Amino acid sequence: MYDSISILKDLVKKNDKKIVLLVMDGLGGLPYKGKTALEVARTENLDRLASKNECGLIDPVFPGITPGSGPAHLALFGYDPVKYQIGRGILEALGVDVEVKKGDLTARGNFCIIEKGVVKDRRAGRIDTEVNKRIVKHLNKEISTIEGVEISFTSGKEHRFVVRLRGKDICDEVTDTDPQKVGEKILKSIPTSDKKSAERTADTINKLTDLIIEALRSIDEKPNAAVLRGISGYPDLPQFPEIYKVKAKSIADYPMYRGLTQLIGMDVDRTPTCVEEEFSVLKKSYKDYDYFYIHIKKVDSYGEDGNFDEKVKRIEETDRYIPEIMKLAPDVLAVTGDHSTPATYKSHSWHPVPLLIVSKWTRISGVSGFGESECAKGNLGRIPSLYLTSLLLAHAERLDKFGA
Repeated sequence: MYDSISILKDLVKKNDKKIVLLVMDGLGGLPYKGKTALEVARTENLDRLASKNECGLIDPVFPGITPGSGPAHLALFGYDPVKYQIGRGILEALGVDVEVKKGDLTARGNFCIIEKGVVKDRRAGRIDTEVNKRIVKHLNKEISTIEGVEISFTSGKEHRFVVRLRGKDICDEVTDTDPQKVGEKILKSIPTSDKKSAERTADTINKLTDLIIEALRSIDEKPNAAVLRGISGYPDLPQFPEIYKVKAKSIADYPMYRGLTQLIGMDVDRTPTCVEEEFSVLKKSYKDYDYFYIHIKKVDSYGEDGNFDEKVKRIEETDRYIPEIMKLAPDVLAVTGDHSTPATYKSHSWHPVPLLIVSKWTRISGVSGFGESECAKGNLGRIPSLYLTSLLLAHAERLDKFGA
């Protein structure tokens, strides 16, 4: 793959064209009784647009690689996910308004359930957010420092939380404690370099794990442990609005996606709590921006839970809002996912993701609808996600010719 940023930054030009990128998280799937969730879903609006515009499939990194949400989204925004690697912790932290300074470390936490040290439920049944807040309040009372390193906890949604470490001689060159699957023990963090700061940080993380388990014994709540991943500091990234010469708006109701888009310089709206409110924000702010990112989370959540029927319903819910987007008459609309999360697989997977691009400059793919099988027949073919941003800019007439 080419470094798209280095190529595009010299070709981009300003105009008044508007771009909307609608991302249904974990959109791609695998067949269950012959069809994927997207193919089963009643999506008459997306199907109609697909039949008259361009379709294809995208690979978040490259074929066979299962991506996390961070790299998958960076690719959608034109950042090489191999070159620009960001820890999940900093994304979650910024998404829930944690103050992060240079030298701080952050980690994404999952409250979980263990039995004899073995993880039985990585999400503790997706506990209610109010339960999460009670637990975090308790942890902040019980755990404040570990050998001179300040510790603070911040609630996220459901089972998610953020922990921030602040102190001298700590670094992010350590491994996570989250095994990322059930049936395994919570991992011990180990240093990934010979630095003494890495050794100290790994030791602190492991002590923190033990202290959380001890603290949870004294309260009457479902989770009895926590796992940490994405241990990271504050990265330095090229800014999306400066590279692509757009005024960009991020509309998401989950912290991680707010954090990521904040890192790359988008204006982040922190008010939506549901899909309906996200589209309300789009309409209210439409005249003030020329690039919009809208993120729909629950499609992915039900894929991870193995709930095929609910994943179908969330896709159908999103389809009902497509006419509202089209009434705004964007010059370019793209509908896709960041990665695949098949309900039969109950996890992110490496399978390519359906893509639809709508504009007056599209060729007609001639497909019968918006789904994995039909998009595989589309004229866009199968391309890296990294190329999506250049396609959107081109369809918005925002790119000059390359070369003489």
